[in-house]
Amino acid sequence: MTGLDDRETTTMIALLLLLALVPLSFARPLSPVDKDKQLLAEKYLRRFYGLPVGLQGKEGSSDAFKTKVKEMQRFFKLKVTGNLDDNTLELMKQARCGVPDIGEYNHFPRHLKWENNNVTFRIVNYTPDLKKTDVDRAIRNALNVWADVTPLIFKKLHSGIADIMISFGSKEHGDYNPFDGPNGLLAHAYPPGKDIGGDTHFDEDEHWSKDSSAYNLFIVASHELGHALGMSHSSDAGALMYPVYSYATGYPLAEDDIDGIQALYGPNPNPKKVKPKPDAPNKCDPMLTFDAVTELRGETIIFKDRFYWRLHPQMPEPEQTLIKSTWPSIPNKIDAAYENAEKDVVIIFSGIRMWALNGYNLVDGYPKYIHKLGLPKKIRKIDAAVHIGDTGKTLLFTDEDYWSYDEATGTMDPGYPHSIEDDFPGMDDEIDAASYHYGYLYFFHEQMQYEYSYNSRKVIRIMRTNSILNC
Repeated sequence: MTGLDDRETTTMIALLLLLALVPLSFARPLSPVDKDKQLLAEKYLRRFYGLPVGLQGKEGSSDAFKTKVKEMQRFFKLKVTGNLDDNTLELMKQARCGVPDIGEYNHFPRHLKWENNNVTFRIVNYTPDLKKTDVDRAIRNALNVWADVTPLIFKKLHSGIADIMISFGSKEHGDYNPFDGPNGLLAHAYPPGKDIGGDTHFDEDEHWSKDSSAYNLFIVASHELGHALGMSHSSDAGALMYPVYSYATGYPLAEDDIDGIQALYGPNPNPKKVKPKPDAPNKCDPMLTFDAVTELRGETIIFKDRFYWRLHPQMPEPEQTLIKSTWPSIPNKIDAAYENAEKDVVIIFSGIRMWALNGYNLVDGYPKYIHKLGLPKKIRKIDAAVHIGDTGKTLLFTDEDYWSYDEATGTMDPGYPHSIEDDFPGMDDEIDAASYHYGYLYFFHEQMQYEYSYNSRKVIRIMRTNSILNC
């Protein structure tokens, strides 16, 4: 058998060189913006999802990198793509707890708990942002949140080593688990155990407050002390143990938090009356109903319980947020809402009061009473509201009737209320929420959504309420 001649050899070498160069010809360097996104994602996934150090995802395409992105998206109930879409990157930028989200990656076995129900704590140092008494009160109240639903009793020590050592520090602060300056990581805590177990650290580079003006120490401490008692992160956006910071007033625990802590320690033998917050609504729950729907500068805002979803044409997945995180001064329960795009204002109704929003800012002079619109005093709440841009009228639905408000004159049209059943054939029930797009009204009632032609006055089609949420 003879070998290759010189010409064949030369051809073969040229072919191999060409094949070797093909991938390179398609490889483009990352732009500075993409590089920043990539670095942010790798840092985030290493810290919270166990992405191996030094693993560089080539433009996000490495299998391990994609797997970790999917893991994070699954945890936060985002659309699972494995890609660094806007929703995923937006979440990575939010202020949060420094404890990993996935238990296996935090280097501690699961279900750690204090063996004794009498747990000691000590505040080693204080932040200059608050009076000492305010810090003491925030920590004590945060511990009481957990004591109210368990048999745990907390005793404060003023010297020596306590089970839970609480301190403020910045950057590298003694545990080889450094903070990152303002925003980003707010605090972290270690699960129950000897030495560093139970210790709770707050980032001194943050500004701490006792209200919503900066990061609220009570809320962050309640979350971190949950970790110090053995709790891991929850993927329920309504739970205290959800990793992303949000400000809210009232009792901080959701059912999910109470179930978790009682699985470790059992219930309080002398239970106090507590009213847990409802868990976050699941957008694909077949029984889902809406409280209110409105447009807001090109986005759709859907209110449900103390949450809202943002839907944006450029966002692949709805984003769920606590109402109080965005608008601390409006109520947790919204009855109705509508946008008047001409005035660039959104009106929010809750009970007998209404608020006006300009973008995401509250308009001065509100709240006002709904009767200022010309409604009789017997009306105590609005069920649904929708603005018809083509006519300049706003329809306000109450029980089985509706009213027509003229935005130009600021008065109620004469002759109202009218019957919903008479004026909207096919809609013989009460209405939970409504919106208007290009000549079509969308009525939401219980689990159904009705597309209604405003001109031909008939129901065109019926869909599930949550089909608007990509379900």
